[in-house]
Amino acid sequence: MVHVAMKTTVNAAAELVWQTVGDFSGLDKFVAAVTNSSVKGTGIGAERTLTLQSGDQIVEKLESLDNDNKTLQYSIVSGPLPVEGYLSKIAIRELDPGQCEIAWSSTFEAKGASEKEAEKAVAGIYAMGFEGLKKLY
Repeated sequence: MVHVAMKTTVNAAAELVWQTVGDFSGLDKFVAAVTNSSVKGTGIGAERTLTLQSGDQIVEKLESLDNDNKTLQYSIVSGPLPVEGYLSKIAIRELDPGQCEIAWSSTFEAKGASEKEAEKAVAGIYAMGFEGLKKLY
């Protein structure tokens, strides 16, 4: 099993950043590789289809959403990433009124690639998301 865990700090209030991150349909607002995001269903079990710049699509399922604790958990149903059994969590924690920490982590099995290659692909997406959030705020 592969585990990827990354953190970053954003100079914005946790509540403000959560409005973006906690919006299950809003990944295209802060991950540059995602050109479009559409959601079928509402609440737990909803599925989002992410269209990438390459034209490939990833389908993800909302597994849990906790607005009070600012955490979101999702799984990958299908897509081009070299992963299987992917389960990810994003959590936002206030550090002070104008700064928060974002933790993004996942566990999965590598599929069609080495564990190192799969880990690198996932870490690249997280880094891109962090960069996008820092640009927004």
